[in-house]
Amino acid sequence: RWLFEQALCTLYAFCGVLFGLSSLASLTVLSTVCCLKVCYPAYGRCWDVHAVGLLLAVWAYALAFAAAPLARWGSYGPEPYGTACCITWEASSREATLYILALLIFCYLLPCLLILASYALILWTVWASRRAVRRH
Repeated sequence: RWLFEQALCTLYAFCGVLFGLSSLASLTVLSTVCCLKVCYPAYGRCWDVHAVGLLLAVWAYALAFAAAPLARWGSYGPEPYGTACCITWEASSREATLYILALLIFCYLLPCLLILASYALILWTVWASRRAVRRH
């Protein structure tokens, strides 16, 4: 069972969500910037000066979704086995259901689709480039 107070459970879950979301968002931004640099070199150079802004946006994005349960949109609680804490996945209200759906769409599906699309476009660009070189 969770051995500490509810406040520590909330802090533990908040940190887990914050760092997990910031990690996935960082990978999403990294793959998108790589795609722009490889596939659209003219637009890829401008992202170098915006690196700090992109990092701040990643952390703001993660912080917004991690702090939502603290503002009563969703909740944090013990995991089913009770040994750690995370998001309470059993929706007890309409707001909790909407939070879980928002997490699914904006924090999982959208980043994964952007990563897949970025790397698919990179692979297609490299393939088309190699084919053009072989023709010459």
